[in-house]
Amino acid sequence: MQARRAFIEKNKKVAFYTLGCKLNFSETSTISRMFEEKGYEKVAFYDTPDIFIINTCSVTDNADKKCRKVVKEARKISPNPYIAIIGCYAQLKPQEIVEIPGVDAVLGAAEKFRLIDLLDGFTKSEQPRILASEIEAVDGFNKSYSINDRTRTFLKVQDGCDYSCSFCTIPLARGHSRSDTIENVLQNVSDIAADDVKEIVLTGVNTGDFGIRNGKREDRFIDLVKALDAQDSGIQRYRISSIEPNLLTNEIIEFVAHSDKFVHHFHMPLQSGCNKILKAMRRRYLRELYAERVKNIKSLMPDACIGVDVIVGFPGEKEEDFLETYQFLNELDISYLHVFPYSERANTVATEMPGAVSMKERQRRSRMLRNLSVKKRRYFYDQRLGKTMKVLFENDVDNGLMHGFTRNYIRVAVPFDPLWINEIRNVKLGEINDSGNVVATEVLAASDPAPTF
Repeated sequence: MQARRAFIEKNKKVAFYTLGCKLNFSETSTISRMFEEKGYEKVAFYDTPDIFIINTCSVTDNADKKCRKVVKEARKISPNPYIAIIGCYAQLKPQEIVEIPGVDAVLGAAEKFRLIDLLDGFTKSEQPRILASEIEAVDGFNKSYSINDRTRTFLKVQDGCDYSCSFCTIPLARGHSRSDTIENVLQNVSDIAADDVKEIVLTGVNTGDFGIRNGKREDRFIDLVKALDAQDSGIQRYRISSIEPNLLTNEIIEFVAHSDKFVHHFHMPLQSGCNKILKAMRRRYLRELYAERVKNIKSLMPDACIGVDVIVGFPGEKEEDFLETYQFLNELDISYLHVFPYSERANTVATEMPGAVSMKERQRRSRMLRNLSVKKRRYFYDQRLGKTMKVLFENDVDNGLMHGFTRNYIRVAVPFDPLWINEIRNVKLGEINDSGNVVATEVLAASDPAPTF
């Protein structure tokens, strides 16, 4: 029986599709390696796979619609594929998902890392299967990191969230906050470095809350940062993914400012620049703390890139509240915005709040802030034109140009050269092209002198 199953696995092709955040990408990559270890052939989405694994997000209603779209396209590509859905949407609304034509199985947060065993050869049945425990059953930490998918590796160090923001379903989808051990993270880094990776992005649901295991705090995020900085692994860059402003302590900021490995790039969710709305959102800070964090970052690292998440059209957000947010962001020394129109999510407090904002108005406010983001990014780039900076180039080619990022997250374009993929080169920054990227006027030899940054 085992020999027959092994034969079947080796003749089955599997494709993966990821919706959502860097954390989802790290988990998809890890699950795909599990399939390869079992003898399945990993193929591209369009290469008529026998099995599709779709890892979903459910931060917004649009993410749910995207899942339906991907399932529809999968059925067009393969005549009769096995389609399994995992991720946040799968945990939150399994019954809704099994009603999508073509879906064979839905696996929740506690089951997704065991799907190969649970689905037993991926044989289709008359009725789709739901394998989703209650979120309270999710208490373990599954290590995850992406590899060979991009030049940078996304390494999960934390999962779940103990916060109770009034608009968010993530605690319902991923459970309580929990983390890997520092020892395990360091071992993962060593394994990743063996594949000649140059940069690691530390990811989590609430990354700054690192250190909780079995419901108790055993470490702090700064302890992990210091341990990674001290490790002689060969990794040249560490980038911290999204981190809450109340958890991005001055101690972390000061350490990063003096580190050769941690880059000068911070992505801090703000969500609103109006204290009234922040309180309604149940955020754990006010705008004054956010402004203080930005000021401290810029005082120690004038070249730092700061990205901001913002939600517009939250219930009760009047025009004057939105304009307060706009003015606050306009005056902040930040580099770009990620803008989201508020999306009603079932089982959240915000859906019961009065003062709903029309979708048309949400879209208008989104456009205003996205236009502001373009101006902020342009200004941030303009200040650095003519400088020589280190760029890590990716296998990302478009119209004969390859791209890479500086340590402070400036996207740089140069004519394609295969020898530069996954290499750090000293690059002189020229003008900004029509795509909003900085075109390099000169790529220097690795031995040529360049700023340490």
